[in-house]
Amino acid sequence: MPKFSYAFRLGLAVLVASPFLPGTDSTAMAFEIFGIRLFGADEPDRDIIDPLDYTVTLETGAAERDLRKSLERTSLLVADEDTPVSGDLGLVIKARDDRDRLVATLYENGLYGGVVSMTIDGRDIDSLPPNPVFDRSRPVPVAITIQPGETFTLGDVRLEGEAARLDPAEFDLVAGGNAGSLVILRATEQMALRVKEEGRPLTAVTRRDVVADHENKTVDLTIAIDGGPVAPLGVVTVKGARAVDPGFVQYYSRLRPGQTYSPEQLRKAGERLRALGVFSSVTVNEAEALDQDGSLPIGIVVSEGKHRYFGIGASYSSLDGGGIEGYWGHRNLFGEAESLRIEGSVRGLGELKNVSDVSSLDYTAGITFIKPGAFVPSGTLEASIKGSTLETDYYDAATVTGKVSYAYELTDTDSVNAGVSLAYDSIDDAFGDGNEYLTFGIPLGYIRDTRDNRLNATEGHYGTISLTPSYDFFGQTFFTSLEGSISAYLGFGEDDRVVLAGRLNAGTLVGGGDLSAIPATRRFFAGGGGSVRGYSFQEITPTTDAGDGTGGRSYLTANLEARINVTDTIGVVPFFDIGTVTDNTVPDFSDIKMGAGVGLRYMTPFGPLRLDVAVPLDPYDGGSRYAIYAGIGQSF
Repeated sequence: MPKFSYAFRLGLAVLVASPFLPGTDSTAMAFEIFGIRLFGADEPDRDIIDPLDYTVTLETGAAERDLRKSLERTSLLVADEDTPVSGDLGLVIKARDDRDRLVATLYENGLYGGVVSMTIDGRDIDSLPPNPVFDRSRPVPVAITIQPGETFTLGDVRLEGEAARLDPAEFDLVAGGNAGSLVILRATEQMALRVKEEGRPLTAVTRRDVVADHENKTVDLTIAIDGGPVAPLGVVTVKGARAVDPGFVQYYSRLRPGQTYSPEQLRKAGERLRALGVFSSVTVNEAEALDQDGSLPIGIVVSEGKHRYFGIGASYSSLDGGGIEGYWGHRNLFGEAESLRIEGSVRGLGELKNVSDVSSLDYTAGITFIKPGAFVPSGTLEASIKGSTLETDYYDAATVTGKVSYAYELTDTDSVNAGVSLAYDSIDDAFGDGNEYLTFGIPLGYIRDTRDNRLNATEGHYGTISLTPSYDFFGQTFFTSLEGSISAYLGFGEDDRVVLAGRLNAGTLVGGGDLSAIPATRRFFAGGGGSVRGYSFQEITPTTDAGDGTGGRSYLTANLEARINVTDTIGVVPFFDIGTVTDNTVPDFSDIKMGAGVGLRYMTPFGPLRLDVAVPLDPYDGGSRYAIYAGIGQSF
């Protein structure tokens, strides 16, 4: 019978207003998930004093479509038309603020000769008395008329002070080029940052003159920058730390007195501290003046979040039934951001026929300890022990694994890791029942990560290489696994509305004699949400003459996606996956499987919510015919 596979996992953050809780309205109930209201009314706006309704018309003349849309988005009068303002004067204030915003939008587009006119109730806003009174027998009409005018270009560009040695073309300032105000502001900020990066913390923009020549439709620009002295970092102080040791905060920030000042290093210090997970906010402040010794004092201000946490989740698969999972953790165990996490799960509940079948369920349990800043600020020590039982289509395994590893950051983008592991496996598979293995491993790895966003990358790449020499004491077998992965991202269009994403994975097992001498948990399978979508989990594998899957010695998978943002919150992702698994140490591509489909993305502040539907292009007889996947973050 063909298999139809779908799976989803849900973690809930629920807020329910209950009639049994004090301070709540017994008639109001609401349910939110991921900040999205599924039912229940929104909180009512606070009462507006002296509410005044209005209508608005916006005429943009000969403006092009993109400019017209930009002006419409800029206007708060247009956006808030259905919300009354507070009194007659409130409408005038809102209109004058709107005019400033619209003029700024024209300047952003290099339209320095544009004119924005506004009338309220037929009167120009500049001719209104200090306390106007409008006819309230109907919504007060507001009319906005915009004459964009011609586009100005850059004329003469002069750089003075420390900026004089910079090349304006490097900052997109060229005669005849874009004269938009945002281009000029961005260029000025980048120039000041360039000077700051020379170790000059007191760098300041002392002059930025923009003079529009309306006759020639050009803009002459003068930028002057004072660099100030080169200064090292001075005293680093920490405020706001309570349960977390302030000395550790300074230590882990990697900011040391005497270091050459670098704005990039200060930014990265804040990122490192926020990544610890123990702080709700982190701010790295620079003093406004140098100390008497010529150094720059630095202040780190932190606000601690809750250190203990717990959670529960649920999952369901049409093939494997339902599951539940839970975890408890502590983010600051001994005062230096050490984390401890205890977790467990039970899967296969939907397949349970009676209570006596509980032994057929899949169980996992584990405890993980992580010590950041171990031995050196850029080192992380991790120790874990995990146990699991797993029933798949091709093998059943009971496993207990202990591991200790150490990761070291070589640079901001590169890190290495090494460790030792010991795993006991009891496996029933195509080679027989009750196969036991006691495997010692030395996992080694290298990671390079240049992505701009880990959950939703638009540029950069992510690559990993892992090498694990292993020895099975029971079978006296030595084997080594080698795996590599590379993902790349390339954005196109305004705000990277289209992103091409690709990933290539490959692995091989060397040594071990017969395939049966290697635990099934170490052999390679493919198929599923993190591999070739459309095929069920581990469906792609070499098989015996009897049709039993064995897993392979080598594999290769490739994924290609086009991530298209339809709106600011909705995206569509067509994708194509391909993969093969063979029993040779090098893939022979004798059994290539392909899957294709389309996904939906909903953007949230913590990453996109993902829903993918895929079909296998060359399904196995009796294999899956389609699959649905859901999760948080992009698929890779």
